Amino acid sequence: MAKQFKAQLMHFLDSYGEMEQRSMFGGIGFFCQEAMFVLLTGKHVYLRGGGVLTDKLIAKGCDKFVHVKKSTSAAVNYYDVTALYLGHDPDLPTMVEQSLQRAIKDKAWKASASSLRLRDLPNLRLTIERMLKKSGVRDVSTFYSMAPQEMFRRVQMTHGKDIDINLLWKLAGAQQGRHWELIEKDERERLLAEV
Repeated sequence: MAKQFKAQLMHFLDSYGEMEQRSMFGGIGFFCQEAMFVLLTGKHVYLRGGGVLTDKLIAKGCDKFVHVKKSTSAAVNYYDVTALYLGHDPDLPTMVEQSLQRAIKDKAWKASASSLRLRDLPNLRLTIERMLKKSGVRDVSTFYSMAPQEMFRRVQMTHGKDIDINLLWKLAGAQQGRHWELIEKDERERLLAEV
């Protein structure tokens, strides 16, 4: 019975593009263009929400999926559309399309540079990100628009002159996309001379 239900759901989803399936949240996630937008657990179908679509799903009485894992549970942005699917709700195909487009858009944004945090750059971590933000370097685009020496001076002004010089190498290495220990001695001397 569950296999037949899954086969019917797959047939329904075929019109939205080529699907991939992976184990997710104790069920099966359906992906299109690497973006998950449908979850099947047993005989329940969940659709990914987001923005206005979430409001529509709630208005139609769709409950949020709660993933229970050992001693914890987490509500994720998927809503039970089983009744809509079985009842052939005329709005469901449009909502599935909206869900898919939102999932693809969100996936692309997460993969883009604009979603990067400072701590995601090489050599940087949360403590350095916090120091930079307090010093006026609030995002990745600002980070790349400034010289490492200028950022180091700003951190010194905000946090004191006793900041470890390795921070300067880490900032330069992050901009170059390499580990700070690989920065040559002559480049280190040039950077230090400009601080």
